[in-house]
Order: sequence, then structure tokens, then C-alpha cells
Amino acid sequence: MIFGPTPLSEAVGAILAHSIKITTGIFKKGRRLSVEDIAALKAAGHTAVIAARLANDDVPEDEAARAISLAACGGGARAQEAFTGRANLYSSAMGLLVVDEARLRAFNHVHESLTIATLPSFSRVGTQQMVATIKVIPFAVPRDALQQALAIIGTEPLLRVAPFRPRDAALILTTLPQTKPNLLHKGEVVIRERLESMGATLGFVTPCEHAIEDVALAVVAAKDMGFHPILVMGASAIVDRADVIPAAVVAAGGDVTHLGMPVDPGNLLMLGELHGTPVIGVPSCARSPKVNGFDWVLERLMADLPVTPDIIMNMGAGGLLAEIPSRPSPREGKRNIASAPKVTAVVLAAGASSRMGANKMLAEFHGRPMIRATIQAIRRSSVDDIIAVLGHEAGAIDELADPEPISKYVRNPDFTKGISTSIRCGVKAAGETDAVLICLGDMPLVRPQTIDKLIAAYDPAEKRNIVVPTHKGRFGNPVLWGRKHFGRLLTLEGDRGARSLMTELADEIVEIEVDDPGILADADTPEDLARLRAAGASVNGTA
Repeated sequence: MIFGPTPLSEAVGAILAHSIKITTGIFKKGRRLSVEDIAALKAAGHTAVIAARLANDDVPEDEAARAISLAACGGGARAQEAFTGRANLYSSAMGLLVVDEARLRAFNHVHESLTIATLPSFSRVGTQQMVATIKVIPFAVPRDALQQALAIIGTEPLLRVAPFRPRDAALILTTLPQTKPNLLHKGEVVIRERLESMGATLGFVTPCEHAIEDVALAVVAAKDMGFHPILVMGASAIVDRADVIPAAVVAAGGDVTHLGMPVDPGNLLMLGELHGTPVIGVPSCARSPKVNGFDWVLERLMADLPVTPDIIMNMGAGGLLAEIPSRPSPREGKRNIASAPKVTAVVLAAGASSRMGANKMLAEFHGRPMIRATIQAIRRSSVDDIIAVLGHEAGAIDELADPEPISKYVRNPDFTKGISTSIRCGVKAAGETDAVLICLGDMPLVRPQTIDKLIAAYDPAEKRNIVVPTHKGRFGNPVLWGRKHFGRLLTLEGDRGARSLMTELADEIVEIEVDDPGILADADTPEDLARLRAAGASVNGTA
């Protein structure tokens, strides 16, 4: 890669390293300069730019980041489309993140341009939580470095999310003469909340005397009823393998796998098993909802991950928890957790199609009504919800589109007053979403990957609140609008589309060049429809 001051005569196809403001707008960092861009820069008095030019053996940053993200991402996680050399990985299940730390370290040693950062292995994650980010530092990476890094990943992903299983657990509460009833109740409530936070249930709770025979009988009864795991919270802490709870597991016909752990609080945990069912002697600290060693063991068991003596004894690094609230407890988790933005697609399908002569939403498009073909294409992207705004012949469209998995149909009674009324209806119906994707109902050729790129580019922290696709320098649809500008969208009137706001909001727009002519292809006239059908026939897997 050649980086530095570049004469405009040599800058066609170069990647702009720093944003430049000209009279007609802003050319932002990362823009690949076209012939038209060079002419605009010359007209603005520029003779050179700071830019990067790729060599034949360079792989563009997004291409490299996407290849790495797909290779690194395992089950229970999903890779977001790459943007500016970054591809984030998000959990698709609630569970524990499992990272191959040795291969991750080897990957990060390949080349300074290639990086992967993850949450710590065995972090508890929720659905749609960010678990890793891949970042290509410059605008490109040497091809041999990328190949070496991909070879380290190989065929086994670097990370996965082990989902929690919907277990039905048992809790045995032992008592001594001095045990207070409220102590038993507190223990039951906190254990139940722990289990429910992982999608499990507490199906059996029984008190018993703090004696070997009584505890053994209770453990056998819980095992016979099929509960898994069996939790024993003692009235007195376990201090030896010959103590009541470990001895009761042995008396029941089970084994004590390990006693104690290098995690504080949680030192006095016992792990045992009875004919394949885990039995945990719960430490007293688990009566508090704060994270302790019991959580680390219980979470692994709920995610079907092995818990062996070696695994427990290796928990010491990072095991000092008393003064380091590094993870939220079921009650006390108040940290801001990075998660995928919720994006709602608003499909505008209310117009009267006056130039078409008939309702274009009902027009046949390769064996389907136009509106259904468009919704199907959008559904293949990573949007969370789809709202269709109907107006003209709403009943007919509603009936034809009904088989599609769509979140909501909204009827716009004022559709004759212009497209602005439909945008307002859709934004209002979107509710608590992070962004809306304003889609036209007659654009079935937009590729799902294009929509995913728009979502990947959205980042309010970087002032990327409006994301516009372009193809060969032309603005297209759909356009993504962040929540920050919902108020402005709700002020639109008449036949003004959302694009009318873009000039005054130029600083928050990011343009995404895509190899997708579908962003320019709609059907306002019969001639447009014929061209759209012909284009659809030539696109494999889209029409």
C-alpha cells in the first residue's frame, strides 16, 4: 500500500485518508475517489490529497475484515457486515462466550494490521451483545498476512457462544436448630433468580436436617424426580470432604469431584455428581446476588460446558471478585453493555401509483406481488422488525403480503397528502428502536447484504446517524436514519421525502458505495416495471 500526499492526477481510485470540506459538501475519510470527485477537488482549489493507493497484493480492509469475521465466528454468534475495516461479532443466544485464547494470541501476532478483541472467555452474554470486534488497522492488509492469519483460524472458529439450556433444578436447604426461617427464604429467592436469569427453573425446593442421612435421602429423591442440577445450600459451611454435605453425596451413591476453588468469594464450593447428575454444595456467599465462584460453576453447567477439577483450579487468575465487580449479578447488573442496534425497516407502500396506471405494489414480479418480493428481500437482511405502511388499496396489499413474517401493518389515512405522511406513520409505529430503514415497496432487487452494510455503518458515537447507499456515485435507497433524527422525520410535510433533510444534516451522513444496482431500481411507470423485471431475471437468487 502506498500512503501519503498524492497528486490529484494520480488519485483516481485512491482512498481518502482525511476528510476534506468543499463548497458542495464533505468528502469523508475512507472515500474512494472517482473522476467526478477529482474534478470537484480541483474546482475547490486542491492539487493533492493525503490518500492510500492499494497494490496488487493488498486486500481492502472490509474484504479482509469480512473474511476474518466469518472464519472466527462460531455457533451462537453472528458476524456483522464489515465497515471501515471493522466487523463486530454479536451473540445470537444467551450463554457463555468460549474463546480459544491460544489461537487468538497467535492470530494477533501475525501482523500489526490485523486485530481481534473479545470479551474474556466464559463471559456471560445476552442475546445481541457484542462479544468481539475485528479491526483492520490501515486501509488494506498484505494478502500473505491475511492468508497466514486465516490459516491459524483454520476450520474451527476462534469463538462461540455456548447457550444456556432450559434446566429444571432442585434446591436442598439444610437446617440446624438455630437456623432462621428468613435465611432459608433468602437463599431460595436468590437461587431462583439466578436460575431464571439463565432461562432455567427451580422446580423442587425442600428443607432437611443438616445430617448425612437426611441430606442423602433428599439428594436421591431429587435425582429420582429428574432434577438437574441438584443444589445443596448448607446451614453450615463445608470445611472438609468428611463434612455433612460431601459425606451425604457419597452415602447417596455419588462422588465428590472437587472441594474448594481459588475464587473469592466462593472458596468453599463442593462439586459432586450422582450417576451423571451434578450435585453442588453451594457456598454461603451465594445467598447474596453478587457474583461469586458458585456462579462460574453453575453457568458452565447450564451451558453444557465441562467442569473438572483442573478447570476449577485454573480459575484463580481473575478469581478475586470481592472488590472487582467485573460482571453484573442478576439483580445488580447496571453496566452499559455493547449490543447490536435494533433496526426497524419501514416499507412505504401507500401510494396510488398514478404514473403506473395501476397499483404497482400488486404488480406481478417473478411470480409474486411486488410488495411481497420486496418484503422477502428485506427479511433476508439483519433488520429486527418490518413495518409496512399501507394506504391505497390497503386491504388487497394486506391480504397478499400476509404470508410474510412482518411485525406490523400500519394504515395511513392521509396517504393522498404525500410520502411524508407515510414516513411519519412508519416512524411513529417503530416505537423504541435505534434506527429506521426507510424502504420503498417497489424495490425488490436491493440485496440483503447491502442493508447489512448500512446497519454496520450506523454508529451514533461517530456521528454516523444517516447512512446512504450509493452506486457509481448515485444516491439510492433504502436510507437508514438514527433515532436522533426521528423528530426531524416527524416534521416532514406534503410530498417531501426524507432526503430533503440531508443537505442540512450533511455532517451526520455517511455514504456507502455498494456494488448493487438494485438500490437505484424502482418502478414508477410501466417502462420502469419492464426494466425491473428484466433486471430481476438476470440476478441469480434475488428475484
